[in-house]
Amino acid sequence: MSLCAVDYRYGRPAMKALFSEEAKLARMLQVEAALAAAQAELRLIPKAAATAIAAKATTAAVRPERVARLEKETGHDVMAVVLALTEQCGADAGRYVHLGATSNDITDTATALQLREALTILRRGLNTLARTLADLAEKHRGTLMLGRTHGQAATPITFGLKMAVYALEVLRQRERLDEMEARVVVGKMSGAVGTGAAMGPKALRVQELVARRLGIGYEAASGQVVGRDRHAELVSVLANIAASCEKFCTEVRNLQRTEIGEAAEAFDAERQVGSSTMANKENPVTSENVCGLARVVRGLVVPAFESIALWHERDLTNSSAERIVIPHALALTDDILAKTAKVYSTLRVYPERMRENIERTKGQVMAEAVMIALVAKGLGRQDAHRVIRDAALEARSRGVHLHKVLGKHKVVRRRLTAKELDAAMDPAEYLGATHQIVDHVVRLTARRRR
Repeated sequence: MSLCAVDYRYGRPAMKALFSEEAKLARMLQVEAALAAAQAELRLIPKAAATAIAAKATTAAVRPERVARLEKETGHDVMAVVLALTEQCGADAGRYVHLGATSNDITDTATALQLREALTILRRGLNTLARTLADLAEKHRGTLMLGRTHGQAATPITFGLKMAVYALEVLRQRERLDEMEARVVVGKMSGAVGTGAAMGPKALRVQELVARRLGIGYEAASGQVVGRDRHAELVSVLANIAASCEKFCTEVRNLQRTEIGEAAEAFDAERQVGSSTMANKENPVTSENVCGLARVVRGLVVPAFESIALWHERDLTNSSAERIVIPHALALTDDILAKTAKVYSTLRVYPERMRENIERTKGQVMAEAVMIALVAKGLGRQDAHRVIRDAALEARSRGVHLHKVLGKHKVVRRRLTAKELDAAMDPAEYLGATHQIVDHVVRLTARRRR
């Protein structure tokens, strides 16, 4: 029976497979083999022993079920792996398995291998989302819509600009992922309290060679474990990525509101059901799913940070929390990225409704444009603001178009011709640098992908 919904409902197979028991075992064995190889290279153990250990350090030889039985007997997960590998290596080579190492030398280094692969998957997810948003930005470069602040109509923007803002945010998340990798993909091979005493005089060289063989960084100074500030940074970045996706999907949920109706998630008209009772419904269910999962990822930040404060060289309080926090944060973030990309790659966009919503404001959203036009004609900025504010209030109270009130205003008529007022009230003429911004982000996204 599965208790966790991540097992059967959320997450994608590739990421979840990285954190299976067998996958963890495979990487622990890979670390044991790298340790033996490094020691053989430094002539600390026979080369034949390292070769034998490497040959048996696979899940084909060291079976997960055997490890599970040994763990039940010994009450120690890493010792169970060591004993199972020793059994397979035989007496001659087996005597050198795990020589000089402590449990976290193996587990932390194996975790680094998992994290390296996980970050590669996330990087692909971010690239896909950035490309999807940039494509929408380019497609809707000139698609007029309302900008909104405080939930109220503001000045016009284009849907392409909104997508460019999101694409740029995804690129920043990609930068964070890239920047943290060297700090996060880090193992250790320095023994029980970080001195390397059991490794002998060549301890530092052993650690360096193991890390080089595995293609990861290493903790230059540690207690018994890799510093958990590294893992806390990882989960923080994942929470940040998830929060961005929640932002993007919250926008879809709002734009799909009946009274706005400017965009909507894809809906399978042949099979999909929106409600068990309201047969008319088309709900933004994937966006809502993303928002819910993002909150879970952010919730994992707290235990990640609390695992930093271990006693002395280490205690075990981090272990149980990390078995939940790290795999779940990664699996859910990967799922969130994939779902967000799907929402936007299949998004239904309604330009006509966007224009209709602009018109429904009866010119109110062009108040700033007229104010700027008046200032250009010599009226002081504060005076222009007061004129437009009073006119906007009058238009709203009378339920008429702002243009009608402004067209009769003495101050406005003295400074703006009818043609100039028309131009100032045209939403398409008040987009500023929108097109240049969109074009820049589209080019930047393509360049970063390359």
